[in-house]
Amino acid sequence: MYKVDIQTDLKEAAAIEARRNREKQRQSRIFNARYRTMGVDVEGLKSQVEEQILRENAEKQRDDAFGKVQYDKIAQMLEEEERQRKRQLEQAVVKFREEKQQPSMSREWDIHDPEVVRKGSPARVSDDDPRCGPSSMQRFGGEDLQAPARHKLQKEQNKRVLEEQKTERERDLADQKYADILEGKKRIELDQRALELARLEEECRRAKAMATANFNRAQAAEEAQQQRLAQQREQDDNYAEIQNHLTGDILTENPDVANSLMGPHRVIPYRWKGMTSAQMEAIWKMQAEQCMENQASGLKRLVHAMQEEALGREDTHLFITTVYHRSDYNKIFTKCEGVLTSVIYCTTAREH
Repeated sequence: MYKVDIQTDLKEAAAIEARRNREKQRQSRIFNARYRTMGVDVEGLKSQVEEQILRENAEKQRDDAFGKVQYDKIAQMLEEEERQRKRQLEQAVVKFREEKQQPSMSREWDIHDPEVVRKGSPARVSDDDPRCGPSSMQRFGGEDLQAPARHKLQKEQNKRVLEEQKTERERDLADQKYADILEGKKRIELDQRALELARLEEECRRAKAMATANFNRAQAAEEAQQQRLAQQREQDDNYAEIQNHLTGDILTENPDVANSLMGPHRVIPYRWKGMTSAQMEAIWKMQAEQCMENQASGLKRLVHAMQEEALGREDTHLFITTVYHRSDYNKIFTKCEGVLTSVIYCTTAREH
């Protein structure tokens, strides 16, 4: 359990214990016949007032103690701030004296300076010193007072030039080395790039070759399939054509194909294969019937002519007998005997 929970439990337990104690005290006052009184419990009220006063005094003392502690802390903080401010002010004064109030900055320092002689200028500074006149005994003909300084300056200049050349050469070498390193890296990168491009090109070539081979195989398979289908189709067409020829109207000479829509008695000329045996028999039968009708009509005309010439029934029978015995009309009379007889009988009946 956390500490906060423990404190809460302790407070709650203390409160419960206090309530129990108060309850026990109350019960002892109530159930004790000696101290129990009727009406208001004056002693209890007095004790409550005293407890209230004590509690208020304790709270006041606590508040006073807390206020004193706060005041002490505030006073300590103010004292600390004052000490810090004084310290900073003293440091600023010391710094100002060190920077602005040095002995060398005073107006009388040139009088009190112990190094004034050593710091002073010499009697002769250079060859063209205006202080050195003819009577100064400081300058003579052929003298070169600036030679050491000039030599030193020349040496320093040469040294500086050499150092600059050395620095420039080192910089050039460093730049060249850096350029060589960059060129090497660039070459390595280009070589790697070339190898990568070559690898990619080879992979592309392989992929292209593989794709071409797959396409060729697929195309060859497709062409073979198409050829097989074409051969199968051609073979089926041939079989169908043979079957159509075998069962068609050309070889079987189906006469129904020559029937025309214009009428049952008309035919299509370019489809007509000739007359069938039934048609031929019908025609022959028709021709035979026509021949018989022609012969019968001729015989009838002959009979009428003979009737006109005959005088009586006996002569007519005589004529029939004569015709029957003739060689030319023997067969015709046999075939048309019924017709001739009916004609004769009809004619006789009409006469009577």
